[in-house]
Parts: sequence; C-alpha cells; structure tokens
Amino acid sequence: MDTTEFKPGDLVQVKSGGPIMTVEQVGKTAMLEEDAVWCVWFEKVGTRQVAQNKTFAPIVLEKVEKPRTAYSAAVVRA
Repeated sequence: MDTTEFKPGDLVQVKSGGPIMTVEQVGKTAMLEEDAVWCVWFEKVGTRQVAQNKTFAPIVLEKVEKPRTAYSAAVVRA
C-alpha cells in the first residue's frame, strides 16, 4: 500500500485499532524519503479536546467510514 490510496480529508484508523483520524497530508518524509501519511485527531484530556497529530506509514492505515452516531468515540487520558 502506498500514499496514493489516501488523500487529505480521508478518515483513517490504524489497522490494529485506535481513534478515527483525518488525513492532513500525504507524501514522503524529509529525512528518509519514505511514504508517509500525516494524520490529526482529537483526544479528551480532562474536560478539554486536544488536537493530536502523528505521521504513519501507509501500510498500517485503513480507510474507515464516518461514524453514524451523533458523537464520535474519543481516547480519554487522565
């Protein structure tokens, strides 16, 4: 799988689980020129929603459908 499978705005999740994330950017890493997908998501920290971001190798991600509920699940950290 390569970065052409993903585009900014896609909803993705790590194949092993975790929060639903939004693809922010796709391309190559600066240091190693490896395929990469930049993602952003929100985590609840106390009473606040905090933006998180991380770069992933495309092989670990899969596209997901938008949740049908009026709310989305969040990762909670104390």
